[in-house]
Amino acid sequence: MDKRLTLWILAGMILGVAVGYAVHVSFAPDSVQFEYLTKTFKLLSDIFLNLIKLLVAPLILSTIVVGIAHMGDSSALGRIGFRAITWFIIASFISIGLGLLMVNLFQPGVGAPVDGIANAAATIGEVKKLDFWEFILSIFPKNAFEAMATNNILQILVFALFAGIALSALGEKGAPLVRGAESLAEMMLQITHYVMRYAPVAVFGALAAVVAKSGLAILATYLELVTEFYLSLALLWIILLTIGAIFLGRRIWTLIRYIREPMLIAFSTASSEAALPKLFEQLDRFGVPRRISGFMLPLGYSFNLDGSMMYMSFATIFIAQAYGIDLSIGTQILILLTLMISSKGVAAVPRASLVVITGTLAMFDLPVEGVALILAIDQFLDMGRTATNVVGNAVATSVITKWEGMLEVEEPAYIESPHAPAHTIADGKAGLDLASDMVTDERSTKI
Repeated sequence: MDKRLTLWILAGMILGVAVGYAVHVSFAPDSVQFEYLTKTFKLLSDIFLNLIKLLVAPLILSTIVVGIAHMGDSSALGRIGFRAITWFIIASFISIGLGLLMVNLFQPGVGAPVDGIANAAATIGEVKKLDFWEFILSIFPKNAFEAMATNNILQILVFALFAGIALSALGEKGAPLVRGAESLAEMMLQITHYVMRYAPVAVFGALAAVVAKSGLAILATYLELVTEFYLSLALLWIILLTIGAIFLGRRIWTLIRYIREPMLIAFSTASSEAALPKLFEQLDRFGVPRRISGFMLPLGYSFNLDGSMMYMSFATIFIAQAYGIDLSIGTQILILLTLMISSKGVAAVPRASLVVITGTLAMFDLPVEGVALILAIDQFLDMGRTATNVVGNAVATSVITKWEGMLEVEEPAYIESPHAPAHTIADGKAGLDLASDMVTDERSTKI
């Protein structure tokens, strides 16, 4: 299904450019026909954006609640979990911060031939600027339903945090609500799959509308965006692999060799889920015990999406630049913190980055319709960021294993035995069963 969807998206892109250019050269911008056609194209992408907004609140709430409720309190995993989360937080700041730095350096959105820039800037006016105290206060919701109704992702996250911890503390009494949250998460994931089937039509509409209004000149902006984003990803790879080399030494080259295949699978399918089984297998060969990778990879796919986090910061500022909106350093730092928190827990969602970007734009009063700009080429950007997610999690898992002194010197093929921990990857879930001398901590994490 993923490959067919990718082909349909590519077909939608090509057709959108062709139809948009035909409208651009065939009708005067002030003609009735031009207005009718461009409004129709825009409608196709706006439907998709509204459906994305529909997903934000229930999706983030359910995934975070379920994730926290299933964490448990096994002390045997405390040290590894603490080190893993510390690594993930540092990597997140590096990824998002580097994205902000590079997008401000390259400024791919400045001067983009986007129709209605002046009107957008005038309509929005001065961008919401929160000082530090206002920002902290705005995180805490006065009303959980109001937070969900307005898609305030930080307030939803705070409520989900309290709810998840409370349900975990309640134990069996909270089990029905946990199962309800799991069902809600499954339902929202299924709805997301339905929505994504509409993506080729939305991509067609987005590209047709923007090319009809701006001509083929917009393609130069897209080419610049893709090129500069991939250059930024390459720099992020160098940083992550260099940090990995500090811990792994020369074995970093062995790791790079082993993860080439899952990385290529992730790049070609734009799916982290598709690459996961092969990544487990290759880390086995590298010498990472499955009881460590079985914990680290599911956790990493929720909290350590380095490529996706860089993309979110890059895309958010690109949209502001394209609409001629100047963001202060303070506002960009607040955006960084927002993305840092809101990017966690929605890794199972196709095009999850679009969901987070949409919520962030709305929170800072930036033009949400700007998502249509990046939607047109999101498939190309998604391939690079997904491959980067694989690299980041492979490095993180290997480093934490080395840090724990559990990385095998040899590179054995993984052999299951009656006493070895059982691990399965099915229906997007990963299981963990630590060795018998450790406290069993069964988890189910959506990838």
